[in-house]
Amino acid sequence: MSLPLIELREVTFRYPDGSPGLANCSLSIFRGSRTAILGVNGSGKTTLCLHLNGILRPQAGTVLFDGQPLDYRRPGLKTLRSRVGIVFQNPETQLLSASVREDVSFGPMNLGLDRSLVQERVEQALAAVGLTALADKPVHALSFGQKKRVCLAGVLAMQPEVIVLDEPFAGLDHPMQRNLQGILAELWAQGTTMIICSHDLDFAYEWADHWHILAQGTAAGSWAGHQIPHVLTEVAGFGLGIPTVAHLYRQLLSAGLISPLSQPPRSQTELLTLIKPVNPRLDRQQTEVT
Repeated sequence: MSLPLIELREVTFRYPDGSPGLANCSLSIFRGSRTAILGVNGSGKTTLCLHLNGILRPQAGTVLFDGQPLDYRRPGLKTLRSRVGIVFQNPETQLLSASVREDVSFGPMNLGLDRSLVQERVEQALAAVGLTALADKPVHALSFGQKKRVCLAGVLAMQPEVIVLDEPFAGLDHPMQRNLQGILAELWAQGTTMIICSHDLDFAYEWADHWHILAQGTAAGSWAGHQIPHVLTEVAGFGLGIPTVAHLYRQLLSAGLISPLSQPPRSQTELLTLIKPVNPRLDRQQTEVT
């Protein structure tokens, strides 16, 4: 097995007011993976996100990137944040400039890149999230979903190896969610390591190849993709419920409409292909066509 790209070793963090964040949290994230950090509200997901590129520093334990402990000095953090980008749940906390283009330019400009290279990266990032036509629009005039896409474009312009998204679908309508899912799929196909912190079990079930469940600030369970369909009862014990596709699969199995599989379906599309026609006539027609 390859070595983890990011690793937390017994990381503990409490906020100044005494609120818990992480408690002896240990987990590994592998290069090129689609990792879901799951948990109910208050489980420590956002706190974990903020440790991944050095915004927060452990009070105990260690965070490693590419096998090396994080360097919290200014040059070390600058390098780390060019490699690990975070898109926050609330875009208002991330937007800094007056116009879309200026905001997306902020990160690569701070890297000290040549102006022409910055411009090239910005245009590529805006095109990737479908905001080229709004490049000169004031940020305050954008919708919530458009602001989220500006934040993602700002991260893309840094060309990081890892992108972390905290509750990426919060506040987005269904078409915007599908659009963002398409962007994430393309980024992963290009080799980007993707990490999503969420309580959206349905999306995580279809999308992720690794799950980590947080509970009271610690990693209470970690599974690879092929294991996930077989641990859902355990996952439900953490207050996350059961993915809709998995629930329907069980119901259809009980009704005799589908046959059991060693690897159950993890998307609606996969599930629908398994359903036997209820009407024998339809079954004969399907046989004749094939």
